[in-house]
Amino acid sequence: MRTKKFLFILLTLCTTVIFSASAANSQEIAPKPTVRVDRMDFPALYLANPQLEGDAVWMVQAQLRELGYEIEPDGIFNQSTSDVIKIFQLANNLQADGNVTHEVWEKLMNEQTDEPCLTQTDDKAKISIEIDIAKHRLIVYSGKQEIRRFMVASGKSGTPSPLGEWKIIEKSPRIGGPFGTRWMRLNVPWGTYGVHGTNQPNSIGWSSSHGCIRMRNKDVEALYPLIPIGTPVKIVKNGQIVPKYVKGKTLKEKAYGQDVVYLQCRLKEKGIVFDNADGRYGKMTVLAVKYYQVWHGLTPTGKADTETYRSLGMIK
Repeated sequence: MRTKKFLFILLTLCTTVIFSASAANSQEIAPKPTVRVDRMDFPALYLANPQLEGDAVWMVQAQLRELGYEIEPDGIFNQSTSDVIKIFQLANNLQADGNVTHEVWEKLMNEQTDEPCLTQTDDKAKISIEIDIAKHRLIVYSGKQEIRRFMVASGKSGTPSPLGEWKIIEKSPRIGGPFGTRWMRLNVPWGTYGVHGTNQPNSIGWSSSHGCIRMRNKDVEALYPLIPIGTPVKIVKNGQIVPKYVKGKTLKEKAYGQDVVYLQCRLKEKGIVFDNADGRYGKMTVLAVKYYQVWHGLTPTGKADTETYRSLGMIK
């Protein structure tokens, strides 16, 4: 009887030790909790618990690597990433706190690398791109002739792709991770948007991205050498940029955003020709609005107000 009791106690102790060791091991290998930040509209990034991870972190890390900093992108905002950010901030006369603010984003994305890039030349037909986010289609033109066509993924309703008339301003063949094997950045003023590959090929053909235009890696690799820096990229929805009606919030010089694009496009539709509808309410947009206001008997303030929107047929 004592032998049986001893064996029972021994078995219980062994089971407890094995369970405790297993629990300890599971705690060691359990991944740390994280918070995803996939938005591309210059989100704030900083050391946090749980850690921040996602496409936005990967983009910061990849851009730092492109600029020559010693960092390997992994999409996780950890202490080593914060330390590299501090070095970047010191080099650019910014507060060295290791946080990625809007100011850091703009400085980081506007830094120029030393690598020479192709540009458009005047001795041949211009290359241009048109992307229809509703049809999930990207078409490459040489002059007016279509030369290539690809299926793409566009932004989800909560993170829409930017409609407008943009330009390719940066190219990278080694961004990796969620951005695939190639990256071509657009000059959108309110975020980091571009045309790139993906590690999620099943997302192609749907509104599934965080605002960028995704392509299969083999497709973006075929597109990449065709596209010089400065290539115009028009992004539309069912062939249009301007919706039937807009919110009509007052806009003035130095504003930027999708609403500015809508205003610029409608002015061009009315015959007022100026530069691209690029979402920046600069001096040319101010002059265009003043010209339209004088032409239609409105007070020439240069601001887009309710009367101007109504005259343009953009609000009810």
